[in-house]
Amino acid sequence: MRMTVNGLHPDGTIAREGGLDRVPAAFRSVVDAARIEVTSGFGADRLHSAYLYGSIPRGTAIPRVSDLDVLLAFRDEPGDADHARVRAMEDALDQRFEQVNGVGILLCSTDKLLSDLERYDLGFFVACLCTSWIGDDLAARLPAYRPTSLLARETNGDLDLALVRWSRQAAEATTSTDVEALTRGIGRRPVRTGFTLIMPRWGGWTSDIRQAAELFGTYYPHRAAQMAIAAVVARQPSADLSVAEMLIDDLGRWLADEYVAVHGKKAPRP
Repeated sequence: MRMTVNGLHPDGTIAREGGLDRVPAAFRSVVDAARIEVTSGFGADRLHSAYLYGSIPRGTAIPRVSDLDVLLAFRDEPGDADHARVRAMEDALDQRFEQVNGVGILLCSTDKLLSDLERYDLGFFVACLCTSWIGDDLAARLPAYRPTSLLARETNGDLDLALVRWSRQAAEATTSTDVEALTRGIGRRPVRTGFTLIMPRWGGWTSDIRQAAELFGTYYPHRAAQMAIAAVVARQPSADLSVAEMLIDDLGRWLADEYVAVHGKKAPRP
């Protein structure tokens, strides 16, 4: 189906991002090696399917800057041994390939990905933000999605929980290395939250950090400068504690309150 300029199909549903044919040449060897690691590490009796997401399948990855992001969907609930095996895979791939700046592999059961509770969060993530890579695509069992307030609420309506964690980490940060690790952890979350705050009004979808920040600024010009800083930090973590404090205590707190006022709180998870 043809995609419109605002990330939607002509019928108004959100178009799926990425594709294996968009993987930049510099990252194809990484993706091929990761496929071997995943399929040899987990048999078909455990692994239902696997997905790429982020800049590599979108074709925007930059060597030595971008990371490799993978989601593994298990037929049952992944356990401690699975997580340990994945950590070893991440380390091995990161050390072997200098063109990636880190490897992140998420684990989840198919039951959770397809559950009613996750329909507009992890389900949306698989159906629209992930590229099918190994096995049968779960997107075939998920609905089409539109840029609605429901989608906004269930994807980012829990920023307040992250703020509590970030505030604790900021209080414990004693070195510039600690602060840089903190802002790396904060990463894209404020920009994503700012974008989904205005997403239903704009009427489209984008995962482009710069565009998301700019779009947010047209609706909230008094916060545009702060969001522009957040977009920079999303690409290049900062060792400046005042930047981290702004993202958490100023922009972050305002954003969490405004989000709940506009879209409501995300349904609680167990």
